[in-house]
Amino acid sequence: MVPKQDLSQLTTSAQAQRATLVTMENNATVRHEQLLERNRGSTETILDAIKNQVEKPTCPPVQKQSACPSMESSKGRADRLKGKVIVGEVEKIYLAEPEQIYTARIDSGAETSSIDARNITRFERDGSNWVRFDVPVTGKSELITLEKEISRRVKVIQASANEAERRVVVELQFAIGDHQQVAEFTLTDRTNLTYEVLIGRNVLRDVMLIDVGKEFATELPDSLINKRNDS
Repeated sequence: MVPKQDLSQLTTSAQAQRATLVTMENNATVRHEQLLERNRGSTETILDAIKNQVEKPTCPPVQKQSACPSMESSKGRADRLKGKVIVGEVEKIYLAEPEQIYTARIDSGAETSSIDARNITRFERDGSNWVRFDVPVTGKSELITLEKEISRRVKVIQASANEAERRVVVELQFAIGDHQQVAEFTLTDRTNLTYEVLIGRNVLRDVMLIDVGKEFATELPDSLINKRNDS
């Protein structure tokens, strides 16, 4: 049996402890709500910053792609042996997109053809890798800007260099004599070289034969020559 006086003290102590627990619970609830409110505020600030600062990237406009004109009116000239075009060590080549006629060196020692390209800049368009580059205008100091999707990249080792050079490869349409083709060309600055274009084995294979004793064994169609002169 607990004396009445002691029972009263216990009741008072229990009530005080209950009040303390209620106060602690209320304080915890308030702190939790304050923490949630701060988190919501931080999240909204971050989302607003992302919405205001991040802009959707824009792609450069797609340039109009050129193609070789029809050769029906003037077919040009190219001798053939067993269906393959006979070319000399040097030939005139028409590139469709810049609409330029260049002098090309035919080199069976080169795996991939190449073209004189300046100011090479890579960029992304619609999720694909593209390149913007300038090619020379024949007989002038001007340059023409082209944009092409990158086909691949290759490593090229030159005799004058100790390390391999990585080059961008694009597809270009061209004509030699009465032969038209689309082939891969590496982009490289050929300013200090004699010829603007080099034709390698990727074009020659199964298509052309080299007569090492000749130069300019083919003739481009008049339509391509006149088109170049009119531009």
